[in-house]
Amino acid sequence: MKRLLTIWMLLVAVIAAKAQMMDPVHFTTQLKELKNGEAEIIFKATIDPGWHVYSTGLGNDGPISASFNKVKMDGVETVGKLQARGNEIKQFDKLFDMEVRYFEKAVTFVQKIKFTKPKYDIDCYVEYGACNDQSCLPPSEAAFKQSGKSPIEETPEEKETPEVDTAKVVAPVDSAVVDKVVVADDLWTPVISELQAFNGDTAPTENMALWLIFIEGLLGGFIALFTPCVWPIIPMTVSFFLKRNKDRSKAIREATTYGLSIVVIYVLLGLAVTLLFGASALNALATNAVFNIFFCLLLVVFAASFLGAFEITLPSSWSTKIDEKSESTTGLLSIFLMAFTLALVSFSCTGPIIGFLLVAVSTQGSIVAPTIGMLGFAIALAIPFTLFAMFPSLLKSAPKSGGWMNVIKVTLGFIELAFALKFLSVADLAYGWHILDREVFLSLWIIIFGLLGAYLLGWIKFPHDDDDRRTNVPRFFLAMASLAFTVYMIPGLWGAPLKAISAFAPPMNTQDFNLQKTVTEAKYKDYEQGMAAAKAEHKPVIIDFTGFGCVNCRKMEAAVWSDPQVADILNNKYILISLYVDDKTPLDTPIEVEENGQKRTLRTVGDKWSYLQRVKFGANAQPFYVLLNEEGHPLAGSRSYDEDIQGYIDFLNKGLAK
Repeated sequence: MKRLLTIWMLLVAVIAAKAQMMDPVHFTTQLKELKNGEAEIIFKATIDPGWHVYSTGLGNDGPISASFNKVKMDGVETVGKLQARGNEIKQFDKLFDMEVRYFEKAVTFVQKIKFTKPKYDIDCYVEYGACNDQSCLPPSEAAFKQSGKSPIEETPEEKETPEVDTAKVVAPVDSAVVDKVVVADDLWTPVISELQAFNGDTAPTENMALWLIFIEGLLGGFIALFTPCVWPIIPMTVSFFLKRNKDRSKAIREATTYGLSIVVIYVLLGLAVTLLFGASALNALATNAVFNIFFCLLLVVFAASFLGAFEITLPSSWSTKIDEKSESTTGLLSIFLMAFTLALVSFSCTGPIIGFLLVAVSTQGSIVAPTIGMLGFAIALAIPFTLFAMFPSLLKSAPKSGGWMNVIKVTLGFIELAFALKFLSVADLAYGWHILDREVFLSLWIIIFGLLGAYLLGWIKFPHDDDDRRTNVPRFFLAMASLAFTVYMIPGLWGAPLKAISAFAPPMNTQDFNLQKTVTEAKYKDYEQGMAAAKAEHKPVIIDFTGFGCVNCRKMEAAVWSDPQVADILNNKYILISLYVDDKTPLDTPIEVEENGQKRTLRTVGDKWSYLQRVKFGANAQPFYVLLNEEGHPLAGSRSYDEDIQGYIDFLNKGLAK
């Protein structure tokens, strides 16, 4: 368990480094010829102050070791393993519970090779890990690519093979559509300035409004109040402040300080997530399959905890030490430590709610969203402590602790279980597993919310429920709502759009049986092939930059694309190309590109379309719609998430008129 915890901490730090676009290691490469037909591939790195790069052969349980990786090695073979040269430092690392070896300031990695043919073609890279005292880089690469003549002489029978120009990317084109090969360089020409001229001062955005995130945090805090770990503590804490201070005004000040301390503690938690992640990585989380699988499992664990399988608690020694510290100190520090004790003691109830909230807002891509969400959560949690201290008489009319609080926990467990399926759906779509298609997803949601309704009516009981629990009026109305929602989803099994949950359900094209007549689905999911078709048919193009994990993309498809007029225009008057930026399908051949002065390799289909969106259109949010002529130039401004159907029709008509 300890090892898993340390690895997870490292993983969080990895995301942090990526999010902040750190570049502390700078490589130069060369091929140095030796005697006897041998050579060395040299990767020489300079390291920024405060950072270190790990050495080779550290094992699987430690940090990321430097390793040599082949993409293509024709005419050469490796000799021995990758060697690290420089001032190697050995030190015991408590995080990994092992001795690690690393380099500061500079390091040179050398891979020895031997030529086997008169001509060689080398494409390889060194993967390495780097950290400072606060964070780590994700696994990073330093690439080397070179071809030429080796010291081995050619035999007379060998013919010289003309070199292939790899600078251009040639797209495969269906010969039935067009018999002319399209060269990607022409279609990938940036049109950012043209789009800006059409857009004017407006800039498309998809991030959830911060005020809405604040309200979600506030709602989460109010829900946390009515859990067995928090509600019983409120009267005890308020009574403590009132009894230890004869001066009522001082008691109110201390209770207010206590509430503010709660706000500070949870805001610091949100700020920590903000600093660790950053805008780019938070946006990437929304479409990253690995993290969506992790979030799914995390929410399943939270749901099981709320349903009564176990309790998620922090070590009791933590709260004991903090509590002892608060008793031995005075003033503001004492009150702050008391608030911190509350946060630790109530973690079994607040932890799943906080985790769910942070997962939800983190995948919105806003750099300040976690902090804003935690601010709302903390304010809601702090309000009753201050309010009851000001008006102690309200405690008499406050609801007493009881079984109703466990009902709230179990209800939250059902809801978190439903949302866990959403994150699993993202991974399923990204990797093309097809285990959670739309009808399967809807079937599971129908079962979950049907069981929730049955639980609220008292037909199902969980370990912590009272034996004589009866259905009261509020619970009856909640059960009605849950069962009505269940019935609402049933027609979706036959293709009903279900606009209310379009943001969560998989797209309609994953459904096997669909009675809906108005269906809009892209015929092309490859940019070059779609553009070739547009040229052959002399039609304008609409590019739909989307993602399997893009919530707002699903909303647009269900709310806007399902409109008959919109569907007619998209299906008959445009060539619709949907490009999934999180498609994990490997490219047949990795593509090496240069972006912002740095070389990088595009290895998946999603990498390629994401790169296209950034370099050609200057955007990285989804959904993102742009209208092009057959030469790849904009016909109008771009459009992002907006469920205004008439506005979308006007947008499409502008392109047709142009």
